[in-house]
Amino acid sequence: MKQATATKKEDTAHTYPRSVDCNGTEVQIDLLRAGDEAELLAFAQSLPEHDLLFMSRDIGQPRVVKAWIRESVELRRMPSLLARANGRVIGCTALMHDDHSWSPHVGELRAVVGAEARGLGLGRQLIQEAFTQALASGLDKLMAQMTTDQRGAIALFESMGFRPEALLAGHVRDRSGRKHDIVVLSHDVAAVQGRMAVMGLGE
Repeated sequence: MKQATATKKEDTAHTYPRSVDCNGTEVQIDLLRAGDEAELLAFAQSLPEHDLLFMSRDIGQPRVVKAWIRESVELRRMPSLLARANGRVIGCTALMHDDHSWSPHVGELRAVVGAEARGLGLGRQLIQEAFTQALASGLDKLMAQMTTDQRGAIALFESMGFRPEALLAGHVRDRSGRKHDIVVLSHDVAAVQGRMAVMGLGE
């Protein structure tokens, strides 16, 4: 049984770095690496504060980025991707899951795209890449959360099959102390795999 699972993970994993075409813009997607700290921090600090609420933690803080890289690169507990165009980071993802929890089959997807890269289809591409990582990690279910006023992001996730599962009132607080409601969306990973295969996106 364990042998079969290992084979499945190898079959579904992508090789990085890889280049993708986003509406005519060549974007390189790569795993987050130890030397990416300065680039990632610069990207995070360029984002509007409200966009950072996607990420649960304030990734505009150097200590948070340092901890993120440790979790992703050293401990291999948080598969993460960076998207670059013309040598600059324009988007990122993180996939959180805990093999030792009561929900080892569930992952939480966090994704953010810079303002200058929106409209290219990069968000959709990054979510598809995260689904591939989820399959390679043996996850069955993906969760995503965002503030209720981030309508564009909600629409994107719903167009890919996510459905609202919970509404958490006043769940996050921004730097000014203002509270925001959070919507939690979820999706069955296997269902996405089947749809991606039909669309030719699984290779």
